[in-house]
Amino acid sequence: MRLTQLASATPDAVRAALASRGWEAEPAAFAAAGLEPLRVLLEDLSEAEREALVHWAARTGVDVLTGAGWALVTTAASRLAPLARPDRAPPALAGLGPELGRFLAAHADPSREWAVRDRRISLAAPVLLGIVNVTPDSFSDGGQFATTAAAVAQAERLVAAGAQIVDVGGESTRPGAGVVSAEEEIARVVPVIREVAQRGGAAVSVDTRKAEVARAALDAGAAIVNDVSGLAFDPEMARTVAKTKAGLVVMHMRGTPDTMDALAQYRHVAAEVADELRGVVARAEGAGVERERIVVDPGFGFAKTAAQNWRLLDELATIGGLGYPVLVGPSRKRFLGAATGATVEDRDRATAVACALAWERGARLFRIHHVALAREALSVAVAARPIP
Repeated sequence: MRLTQLASATPDAVRAALASRGWEAEPAAFAAAGLEPLRVLLEDLSEAEREALVHWAARTGVDVLTGAGWALVTTAASRLAPLARPDRAPPALAGLGPELGRFLAAHADPSREWAVRDRRISLAAPVLLGIVNVTPDSFSDGGQFATTAAAVAQAERLVAAGAQIVDVGGESTRPGAGVVSAEEEIARVVPVIREVAQRGGAAVSVDTRKAEVARAALDAGAAIVNDVSGLAFDPEMARTVAKTKAGLVVMHMRGTPDTMDALAQYRHVAAEVADELRGVVARAEGAGVERERIVVDPGFGFAKTAAQNWRLLDELATIGGLGYPVLVGPSRKRFLGAATGATVEDRDRATAVACALAWERGARLFRIHHVALAREALSVAVAARPIP
């Protein structure tokens, strides 16, 4: 008898073991997904639900830790699946079925495309969003691309380096930044968006919190709205996106750039960020934004300390568990400087490494300043961990 340990961090090890022993590719992939270990935190459980879960776990050999109103379940995905079926789940756990079913479906078959207005963007490989800040005061490049000509030239360089999306912003969201008027923001971004969209070669995203700016940008040719406030700043934003069929990025942030640092208080940062984003996407869908048009961003650097950012990066799969594609924007952020000692101008290598780590943990879209370095690091990450 021989014993060989298979890597538990990736289902590819199981797929490879099955495929090398004669399994067809698709059955091997589904079997590997079913055997993949999951850790699921259930909250707001009634006492009857918690008791039923404990009895079910004892019968099935599933590991469960419980407390008042919550349970932590650790098992293979295939073991959890019966709880999503009304004919298999204990009656007291019937309320768990719909959400568990959605979670397991997204886990087994994650989103492969992102619908943005008149196109669909494949998520089979990393999607790079190149940053163009048309601002005088952004934290790392303020003033460099404040004219239309300079901003368009930078957009062309980013696309040439491999950016599939150009993300244009006209209001700084650095810590302590104030609000720019909608009129000023429109004057900054619309000429750039119009020119970049007309040249083609990449989709255009507008980085804004204001529905008025989003409408003007979409009229100028943008296909995506990137709302760093997570729909909290302008109640009209979700309806604006829904009417135009634009893609929508919703980012997690507490407060505003002026107040967010004081709100970085979490007991379990990844779980709390996921829960708050769950409420945001529910509002978006309630306003008519189609699910296939939504991407979530955990908001690295926004209302989070350096330690919280690192914990969030390591537990990024918690954000992916919401069932939406995940975008990350670690580019040149303070937490990278805290780890490396590098100044803001010298954090592009650290950014590239963070992007590679995020890919391994489920991120598929990456908002960065230095596209070429990130693309190179992500090419290595993809070679080690391709999407099946």
